[in-house]
Parts: sequence; C-alpha cells; structure tokens
Amino acid sequence: MTPRELNGLLAGIRLIGFDVDGVFTDGRFYLSDEGVESKAFHTHDGYGIRRILEAGIQVAVISGRKSAAVRQRMNELGVKHIFLGCKDKVATFEQLLSELSIPASQSAFAGDDLPDIALLRKTGVSFAVANAHRDVQEICDYTTTKAGGFGAIREICDLLLNARDAGAEPE
Repeated sequence: MTPRELNGLLAGIRLIGFDVDGVFTDGRFYLSDEGVESKAFHTHDGYGIRRILEAGIQVAVISGRKSAAVRQRMNELGVKHIFLGCKDKVATFEQLLSELSIPASQSAFAGDDLPDIALLRKTGVSFAVANAHRDVQEICDYTTTKAGGFGAIREICDLLLNARDAGAEPE
C-alpha cells in the first residue's frame, strides 16, 4: 500500500482499537509480593488518545488480561470502550462496530502478538508496533517506528490526525 493510499484510509477511520500489553505498555507487568499488578504507560500515548477522542474518533481497548491499572488509566483518558479479560477479540470488536454503526472499513486496530492477527485482518487498517512479533508485522498495513509502551500509540494517533488534517478523502 502506498503512503497516499494509507493516508486516504486513515482519514476515514472512525474507530480504533488497541491491544494493551505490548502496545500501550512494553509488554511487562510488575507483580508485588502482595499480588498487586502494576504497569507503565507513556504520557505521550495518553496525550495522543485524548487528541483523537477530541477529534471524534472512537477508541477501544481490547485485552485478554484483566487489569485494574489498565481500567484506571483508560478511565483517566476518557476511553469508554474497555474490554478486559476478552476471550474473543474479533467478536467483541464486531459487536462494538455494530453498536456504533461503523463499517469495518472505517476501523483500525493496533496489536503486537499472534492472538491479535485475526482481528487485525478484519479491520480497514491494521497497525503493528515496532516490537511486534514478525508474523504480526508481516500482515499489517503499517508498523510503527516506536515500540509499544514507548510512544507507538502516539505515533498512530498523529498519523490519524495528520490524515484528517491533510483533507484526504477515504477511498
């Protein structure tokens, strides 16, 4: 896909979903002796999420893991569509598309590992983060230059906003 074609698709995105571990984070989580889990999030990513929400792009997070830290961070950012402990990412995303009346062609997803591939193949635009498994990178439309947890989400958000600002029309 050429940059112009990608830009045209990005201009029409109305919903973007993100995996969490390895995308919003660097893939690590910390577990205390008391069993309390914590994760690190990048502030640049948070600012990017706020900007695309303000621009009217819906945001969803879909993770196979349950995490109070993730729920708290997404609530702070204003993300309304939070699916944690998700066993079927494709069905969850398709249900959300139906509820929001958004065609799959106007959706995107960002992932990093093999469980994300089925969903990445169902969206209009697919993103892999720089540290994603090679099989994920091979099937995605765009691979970020930044790694998950280190500004990859901000990079994606900036691409979406720049495509809209450029006045590109969806193809």
